[in-house]
Order: sequence, then C-alpha cells, then structure tokens
Amino acid sequence: MFKKDILEFAAKLNEMFPDAKTELYYNNEFQLLIAILMSAQATDKQVNIVNRNFFNFLITPEDGVKMDTDYIKEFINSISFFNNKAVNIKKTCDILVKEHNSQIPRTIEELVKLPGVWIKTAKVFLAVIEDAPYIWVDTHVHRVLNRLWLVNTKSPLETDKKISKWFTKENHGMLHNTLVLFGRYHCIARKPKCETCPFVEKCKHYKKVISKS
Repeated sequence: MFKKDILEFAAKLNEMFPDAKTELYYNNEFQLLIAILMSAQATDKQVNIVNRNFFNFLITPEDGVKMDTDYIKEFINSISFFNNKAVNIKKTCDILVKEHNSQIPRTIEELVKLPGVWIKTAKVFLAVIEDAPYIWVDTHVHRVLNRLWLVNTKSPLETDKKISKWFTKENHGMLHNTLVLFGRYHCIARKPKCETCPFVEKCKHYKKVISKS
C-alpha cells in the first residue's frame, strides 16, 4: 500500500460522500462518547432512536451520577446488552466527575480506562472530535477493505492492526467516516452496488463472485 494509493482511494470516497460524518446523534462530546459506547453490537439507527429521548436527561456526566443504574436501563432497554451498558454508563459518569473534572480524556490510554470504552470506542471518539488518524474498523469497513485490494484479514481487529500502519494524520482524510458509509450504503453485504462502484476493477469480490453470478 503506497501513499498515492491511499490518497486516490480517499479522494474517490470523498467524492461519493462529500459531507461524511458520524451518523450517531449527539449534542456534545460527552454524549458522543456515550453514544459510541452504546453502539457496540447495535446499529446507529437503534441507538439514535433511544438517545433522542435519553440525551434530554443525560447531558453531562453529573446527570449520570445522579441517575441509578435501573433508571438508565429504562431508557436504553431496547438496545442490545443494555444491562451491561447501563452499568458502564453509570461507572463512566462517576469516573469522569471524580477523576477528570467532567472532561473527556484525550488519549487512547486514558479513554480505555473508562468502563465500556474499548480501543475501537476510543479511536472513533478521537477521530470524530479531533480528526485523529484512526479508521473506524467495524464489520462494514472490514468487509470493504477485504473485498478490495487492501487487506486479507479474518476479523475487524486484525484489519485495524493492519491498516494502522498505513494511515497518518496527513493521508487518512475523512476515511474514518467515508469508509463506514461506503460499506453501509454501497458495498453492502448482500447485493453490493457494483454497477456504480469506482473500485470495481480492483475488487476481488466482484471478480470472484459477482461477475460470475
């Protein structure tokens, strides 16, 4: 993978999604962190439906400190693993207030110390808030990068480790958003839109599967 390839790849995706941004609903940095935490094993659409109401009450970490876990569960019980997520939201709010003066940490090392915040969560948060050179490797991005010419990996975690060597502050552009949107709405798992794909000539999936079907 060469710098020129990355820049061309990013440029084409930016043409397809010129206003790309996270689709999670939030009003401040704290709510974004909570929304990302909640989105594990859930769709952005599901999380947004819940948070349109929940975030009227959970605006700051102090609000979370005042809530008990069962009260949080009442808001988010339609989200997968809501029991664990409610516990983690409560604990995270407590830690942010007591140890960080209600400010969100700005490093991966500090963020992953928060309950329910994993490396992926931390990278997504920093990519959105600070345009940090991290790519949100979910199932969509993992699928896209393997279908194309970029990686040959078996899991999103393995893909994340692989591409972390390629992308820097100078060349990652808006890939952390455009890649997700490309996989979510264009290079979908079933019936990808190959007829309008700018990468079809280099797509392994198209050559091996689509073109022969």
